[in-house]
Amino acid sequence: MAPSAPPPCRAGERAARCRRPWRLLALGLLSASSVLAAAPGAGAMSREEKRRLGNQVLEMFDHAYSNYMEHAYPADELMPLTCRGRVRGQEPSRGDVDDALGKFSLTLIDTLDTLVVLNKTKEFEEAVKKVITDVNLDNDIVVSVFETNIRVLGGLLGGHSVAIMLKEKGEYMQWYNGELLHMAKELGYKLLPAFNTTSGLPYPRVNLKFGVRHPEARTGTETDTCTACAGTLILEFAALSRFTGTSIFEEYARKALDFIWEKRQRSSNLVGVTINIHTGDWVRKDSGVGAGIDSYYEYLLKAYVLLGDDSFLERFNTHYDAIMRYISQPPLLLDVHIHKPMLNARTWMDSLLAFFPGLQVLKGDIRPAIETHEMLYQVIKKHNFLPEAFTTDFRVHWAQHPLRPEFAESTYFLYKATGDPYYLEVGKTLIENLNKYARVPCGFAAMKDVRTGSHEDRMDSFFLAEMFKYLYLLFADKEDMIFDIEDYIFTTEAHLLPLWLSTTNQTISKKNTTTEYTELDDSNFDWTCPNTQILFPNDPMFAQSIREPLKNVVDKSCPRGISRVEESLGSGPKPPLRARDFMASNPEHLEILKKMGVSLIHLKDGRVQLVQHAVQAASSLDAEDGLRFMQEMIELSSQQQKEQQLPPRAVQIVSHPFFGRVVLTAGPAQFGMDLSKHKAGTRGFVATIKPYNGCSEITNPEAVKEKIALMQRGQCMFAEKARNIQKAGAIGGIVIDDNEGSSSDTAPLFQMAGDGKNTDDITIPMLFLFNKEGNIILDAIREYEAVEVLLSDKAKDRDLEMENMDQKLTENDSHKQNAEEAASGSQDVGAASEEPEEGGESSDVADPGSLSPANADSASVPISHQDSYVPGTEEAGAPEPACTSGDNQPQEQQTETESNSKVNWDNKVTPMESILADWNEDIEAFEMMEKDEL
Repeated sequence: MAPSAPPPCRAGERAARCRRPWRLLALGLLSASSVLAAAPGAGAMSREEKRRLGNQVLEMFDHAYSNYMEHAYPADELMPLTCRGRVRGQEPSRGDVDDALGKFSLTLIDTLDTLVVLNKTKEFEEAVKKVITDVNLDNDIVVSVFETNIRVLGGLLGGHSVAIMLKEKGEYMQWYNGELLHMAKELGYKLLPAFNTTSGLPYPRVNLKFGVRHPEARTGTETDTCTACAGTLILEFAALSRFTGTSIFEEYARKALDFIWEKRQRSSNLVGVTINIHTGDWVRKDSGVGAGIDSYYEYLLKAYVLLGDDSFLERFNTHYDAIMRYISQPPLLLDVHIHKPMLNARTWMDSLLAFFPGLQVLKGDIRPAIETHEMLYQVIKKHNFLPEAFTTDFRVHWAQHPLRPEFAESTYFLYKATGDPYYLEVGKTLIENLNKYARVPCGFAAMKDVRTGSHEDRMDSFFLAEMFKYLYLLFADKEDMIFDIEDYIFTTEAHLLPLWLSTTNQTISKKNTTTEYTELDDSNFDWTCPNTQILFPNDPMFAQSIREPLKNVVDKSCPRGISRVEESLGSGPKPPLRARDFMASNPEHLEILKKMGVSLIHLKDGRVQLVQHAVQAASSLDAEDGLRFMQEMIELSSQQQKEQQLPPRAVQIVSHPFFGRVVLTAGPAQFGMDLSKHKAGTRGFVATIKPYNGCSEITNPEAVKEKIALMQRGQCMFAEKARNIQKAGAIGGIVIDDNEGSSSDTAPLFQMAGDGKNTDDITIPMLFLFNKEGNIILDAIREYEAVEVLLSDKAKDRDLEMENMDQKLTENDSHKQNAEEAASGSQDVGAASEEPEEGGESSDVADPGSLSPANADSASVPISHQDSYVPGTEEAGAPEPACTSGDNQPQEQQTETESNSKVNWDNKVTPMESILADWNEDIEAFEMMEKDEL
């Protein structure tokens, strides 16, 4: 049990002396706020509008939270499309993503302090009682140390923090006696075996019951971990030590941070993405501020704010200087190589870097925060959500969006720092997009593909833990809160830890070890309290003047930032040749390649292969240019391969009670109507054909005429099915997989191939649904009989007019009572609107074993990777990337064949594995090239 909260600061302590200003900087009581809020033309939002939006956030939270409690609890997470809980081991494996699940009611624990922030104290009290009585932390299950720390340990500590605050106020939680803290301590001890390494870096996974090295642990063989995984522990572990007086947790977390700091690349002061936990060698030597590193930087700064240890601030400032020197290319943040920080490691950015503008606000560096945030907002306005990854010319690289909160977090901090009402409008856009595109009857569904608007059957716990917290705080005034939010600091999962912990149970000596490793420039560290007066000029249009040049950055023709080399050259010599500009038919380009030591080899199949020998370059600078060119070509070729994969199509249920909310991911066909060229799509009611396989003349043509025919995969070619239903008068067709349980969430999408004959006679659109998605339509037919769908290349806005009319009729007509009951019952069905395809993220092909080898035409044809240092380009030259998403080429060709084999979905390549495969492929190719460098 923690003692009553002492005063937040003590005189004479440097960090404590600044703590209040740090909180002001972080949470926004800045003098500049009032100035900017009154900026002419800024369109200040009325108090009534802010309150309306705040109430809307509360309603959205209630929708998500109540559906989790009703349909999923005590499972870890809600599956909002099928209205059930996600229990690990009972659903197809998603790979590393599932390591966050430990059968400990993850979403409930992660949501505890959100309930208090949103003034739902009664619900909080009930939730705490459920956690205490229902949650078991002694499960025989392997979990991620990182995810369990930030979500579960952080959730328990955040819940404890607000519980003792409410108890002190005297109205709620009077019965509470530190039970959440006891659970946190129990969990802390279960995580400690992971630290049993010579380096002090933790294993990435631990068994909650058996630890790491126990024979039954099923873990402990890993050698690598990500920098963020090992460096995002100090807040939770230190808080646990300060709350309980047990110092071991803080000691272990500090040792891990010390080791990472010692292993940083000394000349660049950058850290890599992945490190060997035994040797300390960098496994992945690229460095950025996104996935794999992000929260390491965040925790260095916040550890200084919470714990008052100067060494954390020194380390953060050293890293931050390197980030701004090498990684920041405003408004972009591009990964570089730690040993060659002037060399970009890739040409795309991941969505996790969206937290960085918020961290820059805490640092007090406002201008670049505004720039990067505005760039991200422009990407969101183009795609409705921030794709998991996007290229430097703002095209989709990975199409998913799992409802991540990082952009909302940065929006909140920027508004609190500037007071600019523009950021309230940004928050309003986020709310509208969530309601319009992600809301489903049983909660909010992640986006499987932001281009098509299709959904994925997942609602991660961080959506409730963070998104609603930041959105509510964005619109809340101080009087709307039941406690002072400035008395707390946010963890990376937005859990609340009280600032008074800095003066409680200080059992760790604050030896400054930073200067043992590096000579530091004292001018880089301002030990005085942040002066909020100088963060903003006396110009009320300050933030707007920074944003204005970036308003159209996404829509410009092939926009790109000026490289440091080009910038330094100015109007002097021509900049180095970039991979995106290379033309193999251009003699000048070929001469430049020769100068850079790059050889061009013509292959028999018409492709060209590029190989660099740095020793053949004209100079060391030319060799470095050649190395950069080769890396860019790897990225460009990989990107083009992804873009050549045909994007998924959408089947959208538009009839009552779905009204377009349910979007299913569908595979296209190589024949029939091209939906990408018919933007309106094909709309009609669905009908099941007889015979169901569609392999002979349709015997119920009267039921199929002018409708979209449903049929089962198998027993004949896809094209034969299409001809039969077209002859019966169908306006479109949907083929449903006959492999029980198959789903686009776990299987790679493919396109239906023809039968080797001319298919120009097929004019209707044909789409393919996996079994799970197809059953959603079949269940809807059983429930409602008349089910209308839209076949299109991208989901359309849902029919709000019809939805509102339906609601009014339901309210006013007593004869609609039964229909209303049916509609509420159908929400379980409607929410079953299955998860979509990966949006061309991976070129992995379906399991060939699931196809019958009897028919040669039914062979699976994967997209091959070329066996050269750089995947070959066409003889005419590498195509210049188009600014708009052009017509994509087939991802995989499969023709129809009878198959009774079952697919082992647990062994399928998962989205996260695909991501790691892409990264590893790039790194391996780059390491091959490094062997030839000077």
